[in-house]
Amino acid sequence: MKVLTVTGYKSMELSIFKADDPKIAFIKAAIKKRLISFIEEGLEWVLISGQMGVELWTGEVVLELQEIYDIKIGIIPPFENQESRWPEPIQHTYQELVMAADFHQPLYQGDYKGGFQFKAKNDWFVEKSEGCLILLDDEHPGSNRFFYEKAKQTTNYPIYLITPADLDDAVEEYRMADPDYWN
Repeated sequence: MKVLTVTGYKSMELSIFKADDPKIAFIKAAIKKRLISFIEEGLEWVLISGQMGVELWTGEVVLELQEIYDIKIGIIPPFENQESRWPEPIQHTYQELVMAADFHQPLYQGDYKGGFQFKAKNDWFVEKSEGCLILLDDEHPGSNRFFYEKAKQTTNYPIYLITPADLDDAVEEYRMADPDYWN
């Protein structure tokens, strides 16, 4: 697989309201671990729409990984100025990510016009990628369920999940990396 779409929950769906929330480090660690395995198998591009939460964190992880690996990030938002109503620090993060991206192009010119733009975004990502990685808890789906449903309807489209158990593993690995853990 050369092109992977990554998506998941928006930050508020995870009860994360601050950029320094410690939960973000665990989510990013789980994303990084999975991306490295895909990169080592030949992954070349990660595609995101840039929505706040998992997608922005994925973008930050890819930028970190670019220091070691030959991996590219494409940001394809459903429309222009999607970040205009976000909190200012998150807008800043998004704009920095867009500036650093290897590719950036909104699907629709202009601002938000309607829900059809989000459906078109999901269709586009499934069509343009060879598989997806989704942070998803089947028992508590959020806005990511729309992409997940589209992906499940697509024949021969691999769906990889980061589950709550994967996040628990990331927390445990983080704790075990602390030298005081072993004392």
